[in-house]
Amino acid sequence: MHRFSRDERAIEGLPIRLVIALVVGVASLSVMLNMLSGLPAMGAGELDIRPQPEVTAPGNGTVAVTVVGPDGEPVSDATVIARGGSARLDGVVTARTNGSGVATVPLSPSLGPNQADGTVEFEVKPPASSSYVDRRGNTALLVVRR
Repeated sequence: MHRFSRDERAIEGLPIRLVIALVVGVASLSVMLNMLSGLPAMGAGELDIRPQPEVTAPGNGTVAVTVVGPDGEPVSDATVIARGGSARLDGVVTARTNGSGVATVPLSPSLGPNQADGTVEFEVKPPASSSYVDRRGNTALLVVRR
């Protein structure tokens, strides 16, 4: 035992082996995560909206917002939420889509005194029992002073 207490060679290769194992492990994990990120999230489809009209003037009006799935099919029973972006709204406005995937949203956007245009932002809450998600930004409504 006395002979081993003075021997320091046992740990010479250990640090470099640990570093190599760590680098290989991180590289393997990176490759696996990259492969998984290309897959759809358990079959969930991303929602988007199509406002009609796409451009409006400040003041009271209504916008027909069609909620569509990843293949362009209309989605019924979704909740559309309108918020002021660079154009102002008096609070948050919500509406629910009908059987054709269309929600009629009453809006009264306004612009600042020296503001020529702005946007109203939309968010979609998918139907409760669906496989849809709304993670990316949606099409905005352009508000232009005439």
